[in-house]
Amino acid sequence: MSDKKYYRVGKLVNTQGLRGEVRVVSTTDFPDERFQVGNELLLFHPTLPQPQTLTIASRRQHKEFELLTFKGYENINDIEKYKGGELKVSEDELLELEDDEFYIHQLIGCEVVTDEGEELGRITDVLQPGANDVWVVKGKRGEILLPFIEDCIKHVDVKNKRVVAHIMEGLL
Repeated sequence: MSDKKYYRVGKLVNTQGLRGEVRVVSTTDFPDERFQVGNELLLFHPTLPQPQTLTIASRRQHKEFELLTFKGYENINDIEKYKGGELKVSEDELLELEDDEFYIHQLIGCEVVTDEGEELGRITDVLQPGANDVWVVKGKRGEILLPFIEDCIKHVDVKNKRVVAHIMEGLL
């Protein structure tokens, strides 16, 4: 494959029944768009010399899982060997976001400065514990956890890799 970038949208964690259905843990904010019948996803698995294109044949939801089948994989023996594989899409298949929304990969590496001009460091990770995302910033003060809320994050410029944050009392 070329030097394209790929982004995970799900992980194949187990089989479901004998007819080739698999349990997928979704890692996308857009499961209805990503897992539509007829869509193609790339399967990355250590046993495959290169990613394999899979076409979604059916989709249903069960508990926290997406239950999918793929064209050409009609029984458990066809698909079971790919447990643990990652389902990805290429960069050009990423969906357009609203102005105040960002993909995690766009935030990683962004420099964070306070609204008073102090450099805090760079975003190294984005945690998703529940109500709001938390950005992990590493710099000279060590690791800082910034909640992605309006009171704290004042400006995000992913094009220039720069974030302006307001440090609320008790945050540092």
